[in-house]
Amino acid sequence: MTFTPDIEASLKVIVNLLNTEVQIVDMLSSVADLDEFLDSQHFTADRAHNQAELRSIRQLRSQLKSIWTASEEDAVFRVNQILRTANAQPQLIKSPKRGYKLHATTTSSPLYDRFAVNAAMALAEVILAGGLERLRICASTDCKNALLDLSRNRSKLYCDAGNCANREHVRAYRARKASVGK
Repeated sequence: MTFTPDIEASLKVIVNLLNTEVQIVDMLSSVADLDEFLDSQHFTADRAHNQAELRSIRQLRSQLKSIWTASEEDAVFRVNQILRTANAQPQLIKSPKRGYKLHATTTSSPLYDRFAVNAAMALAEVILAGGLERLRICASTDCKNALLDLSRNRSKLYCDAGNCANREHVRAYRARKASVGK
């Protein structure tokens, strides 16, 4: 499945946001953590740099996580809810590097609105393309990371965050070897 580069980039940012909350550790526990995350994702927006902003992004993370494993009907409902809450108003905005792009918030909108609408618009594209099954959770037995399967044959099972694929292949190899030795 092919998405535009902007949509693909937005989907990868969503995956990275979802994966800031892995098992016991929350990598968005402070405003400085949020700053670091947004910088690493090259996400620019006017910022308040406060606890309320951090809480709003953590809340958005929970909303997006629920979409990741939702049915199509539930995903549509949740995406539309995010768009309504953030007062999405689609408009063309010219980027110096890429020409015109469709944005659904103004450049002066708060961080939550910009981030939420950007994510919801990307997820709307996934839904429109019939690609919700490409939003997955890592198949490794000891990982719960979100992943985005952009492979042609829809076969990606493991996240990119660790060595999950390698670990699972080693486990399978060892299990085969152990069963042969019995």
